[in-house]
Amino acid sequence: MPHACSYVVPADEEIYRQVNREMGNDGSLHPDGLVVHLAVQCDAGLRHYQVWETKAAWERFRDGTVLPAVGRVLKAAGFDTLPPPPVEEELQVVGVDLGRPA
Repeated sequence: MPHACSYVVPADEEIYRQVNREMGNDGSLHPDGLVVHLAVQCDAGLRHYQVWETKAAWERFRDGTVLPAVGRVLKAAGFDTLPPPPVEEELQVVGVDLGRPA
């Protein structure tokens, strides 16, 4: 069953790029189970939208890759403690259409 969610993080584009680099994302990172991911600017920082094949696939990637990478980036930026993970809003998938890459 597909799992979709969105969440907001108080970060800018540079932090986003640093976290991606820390995860080993040079544009070729395709985690198992990811259907689509989109990050957009919003008033509070960046809003992420994503669809995964299953919720378990997202949770494995989040807990094993995303959160550790965020921790390393924030530690390098001088933060002693990590903020709690963002609150995820679950979304109901009606359909997913992929066009050509931007």
